[in-house]
Formats: sequence, C-alpha cells, structure tokens
Amino acid sequence: MILDTMLDRNPYTDAHTEKNSLLLERLNELTDHYYNDCSEYRRFIDVLHNGRTKYDSLDDIPFLPVKIFKQMELKCVPDEDIFKTMTSSGTTGQQVSKIFLDRQTAGMQQKVLTRIVSEYTGNSRMPMIILDCPSVLKNRNMFSARGAGILGFSLFGSKKIYAFTDDMELNIDEIRQFLEKYSGQTIFLFGFTYMIWQYFYKKLKDIGEYLPLENGVMIHGGGWKKLINEAVSKEEFKSGLNEVCGIKSVHDYYGMVEQTGCIYMECECGHLHASVFSDVIIRDMKDFSVCENGKRGAVQVLSSLPWSYPGHSILTEDMGCVLGEDDCPCGRKGKYIEIYGRMKNAEVRGCSDTFEKK
Repeated sequence: MILDTMLDRNPYTDAHTEKNSLLLERLNELTDHYYNDCSEYRRFIDVLHNGRTKYDSLDDIPFLPVKIFKQMELKCVPDEDIFKTMTSSGTTGQQVSKIFLDRQTAGMQQKVLTRIVSEYTGNSRMPMIILDCPSVLKNRNMFSARGAGILGFSLFGSKKIYAFTDDMELNIDEIRQFLEKYSGQTIFLFGFTYMIWQYFYKKLKDIGEYLPLENGVMIHGGGWKKLINEAVSKEEFKSGLNEVCGIKSVHDYYGMVEQTGCIYMECECGHLHASVFSDVIIRDMKDFSVCENGKRGAVQVLSSLPWSYPGHSILTEDMGCVLGEDDCPCGRKGKYIEIYGRMKNAEVRGCSDTFEKK
C-alpha cells in the first residue's frame, strides 16, 4: 500500500519532510519483512541491532555492505518464487553478487525505472539504438548488470538495433539506414559510458563519419573510472559526442544491480537526483557518522523496491557527496549528489570496466 502511494506521485515533487515520511514507513516495513523471512538478515539484526526492526530516521535504518551479496545468497521469498537472478559485473576470477528476484520485485523495478526515466525522455516509446552487442542477452533467466541495464532501458524503445557486432565493431551501415528510416523522430540511445566513448565516439572520429542525431536522447552509465584515467571529463564526453553526431541531450545515471530500478538520473544542471523511491546517505568511513552536505564519504543507498532480498539499505564501495536537497536549479525536489568513483583498493566491477578487462 505504501509503495502504491509512492507510485501515484511524481518522482521529484515531494520535498524533504513528505518524502522522508513515506520512505521511512516503507523501509521499516521492509526491515520487518526481511527479519521475519530471511534467517541471515535476522541474525544480523539480532547481533548488531538487538532485534530492532522499526526506526525513527532514515539515517538509522541498518545497512548491509554491498560485498555481502558476493559472500551469501540472501533471499526473503521461497526458492520456487524466484524467477530471475541478477549478477553484478565482475572481472574473471572475482566473485559476483547474486540478486534473487520474484515477479513482484521485478515488476516494481520496471515500473519505477519507467517513472523515473520518463521524466527525462517523455512517455512515448522511441526508435532505439542500443550501444552494445546482442550477445549480452544470451541467458534470459540470469542477467549480468550490463544485460539488466540493456533490458531495463529497452522498455523505452519501439524499434531497436544494436550499434555493435559481437566483436564490438560499429554497424555503421545499419545505423545509417536506421536513421534514414526514422528521420525526424527522436532517437533514444542507451549504453555504458566507456564503451560509448571507446567504440562509438572514437570510431566515428577516426573514420570522419557524422551521424545526424541532433534530436537524440542518450542515457549512459558506469565506466567513468577508465575515462578519468584517460583524462576525459564529463564536459569533454558530451562535447565529443556532439561533435560526431550533434546530440545535445545526454544524461548520465548512477545505479547498481543490487538496487535495480532506483537509479539516480543526471539533470540538465549535471546533478544526479534521488527520486521519491530512493535516497542517499554519505557516511564518514572513520565512524560511519552521517556527513554534512558537501563532505565526501562512502555512499549508502536506500531503495523502497526490494521485496525478495534484503537490499533496501546498502553501503556501497563508492565515494560521493550530497550537494544539496530540494534546491537544484532544475526544479526537481530531493537530494542531488555527485559520485567520485570507487574507494581506493575496491574491486573493479563496473559494466564498462569489466568488458575492457575481459
């Protein structure tokens, strides 16, 4: 019932008090559900929180370290109700997270992703260019983070093509024909940051090809670590794409397979926004206290969606800060944040980074 109320609202119109009241009620509901239906989570709460399942503040909701999903198989529903397993990105030899979804959780993830992204793209489905290769979606029952991203964002596409072959060669002739066929329409493009730069931008630049995507909308995520290593800033990324295809509407997003659906989209001002369905808390790694706005620390993400696994409050291995709340110039309410990348010595596991490593 609480989640239904949240779904009836615009993702970015609730200010601090109203949003936090709804989200806290939902997270307390989930904490109690996990405690009753996941023995491993119950032990965690009993040992570290004296069995407490109701909290008065979002800051107090117990969090799990993201690495625990690599070490344990955590579920809150019977095995027969699991119909899809998501895995995090991981290089060869690394353990990967396994996230178990029932139909209810997967359905809510799709609904919320649609609500959030539609605020940036509109409600109509568009011809779509997937800036990846088709082999990513081999197994429809077990998805990597990369495959999950493609599948989720494909909801916004009507007709779809893949930009790359399985050898990551650019399908330039097919893309040209696609753009001619849907000339005058808004084209939706989705892919992972480093792969877009390496295999789309650089290829077009090398061959001197210009693709007419002035009316396109691009959403991309992950892989900034490698671009930073190449000294490519967000501004250079956008200007480079504008140079080879004229695209102006380019939006980064922050998200992870452990909390699919609740993504943090980049607005026109370059800020990543938490919607009514999620929130971010920044923790000081010395004592896990909450950092004030503007101070860098470890990123804790809160999500109202996970029912089939205990994933509503996760301490990530990313560093970031809260820039402000309810006062972004774009007009969207809620916290807006900046992500600086992985903690020092944290495993490389981004979608684009993983592809390059392999």
